[in-house]
Amino acid sequence: MPALTQIAIFPIKSLDGVTVTQTTVLESGALQHDREFAIVDMQGKFVNGKRTAAVHGIRSQIDLSTWTVRLHTQDQVQAKTFHLDDDRSALETWLSDYFGFAVRLIQDTQVGFPDDTESPGPTVISTETLQAIADWFLLSLEETRRRFRSNLEISGVEPFWEDSLFGEHDRTIPFHIGAVQFAGVNPCQRCVVVTRDAMTGESLPQFQKTFTTKRKETLPAWVVTSRFNHFFRLAVNTRTLSSQAGKVLRVGDQVMPDEA
Repeated sequence: MPALTQIAIFPIKSLDGVTVTQTTVLESGALQHDREFAIVDMQGKFVNGKRTAAVHGIRSQIDLSTWTVRLHTQDQVQAKTFHLDDDRSALETWLSDYFGFAVRLIQDTQVGFPDDTESPGPTVISTETLQAIADWFLLSLEETRRRFRSNLEISGVEPFWEDSLFGEHDRTIPFHIGAVQFAGVNPCQRCVVVTRDAMTGESLPQFQKTFTTKRKETLPAWVVTSRFNHFFRLAVNTRTLSSQAGKVLRVGDQVMPDEA
């Protein structure tokens, strides 16, 4: 039986994530604290991996119980801890000094800052898919997870199983994880971030070309191919109804398709 095997949230968009054993679904469909904060410049533009590979040089450890973040760079031995509310100004100063220009931290507790604002629910992928990608590039499973930054990881299925969770453009696919009903929307479009080592920012030569070639070759026969205007897509974007707000997802929850 397919089951939820890992939950990852990324409290500060573009920085390191944290794995949790359970999480609450917000009214928007987002997971509580996922991408709740984002780093922006003084013009309000995101400072993320699409804009600069420098984000990969920051190591962050979030402690949700104390609402703190511990930051250091790859070449720093000593880290500094900031309370996400009480030390906001000092945290912004640390980040500004690191990037070399002024930045601030913005917050949205209801939706967060997802890449797909029309489908702010968690991204879904299978462990088997991640392992297949890891094998293509001789990467570890953990490094592949860090590159693709998906929220919900499902085990006990075939590689690319998650491609069954979307249909034609005008159709979503309902499914349950535990008590929570989701609607699968579309395969997630990837960007330059996944081509880089998540810890160093070093690019892997020909990553995108190799990925798109192999993704096309291994696309399951039953996939709705019209959703692939290109093959640099992996994982599934989701939505929920507001009626799912407050429900809890837990590691070990079973995954079940809804009856047609």
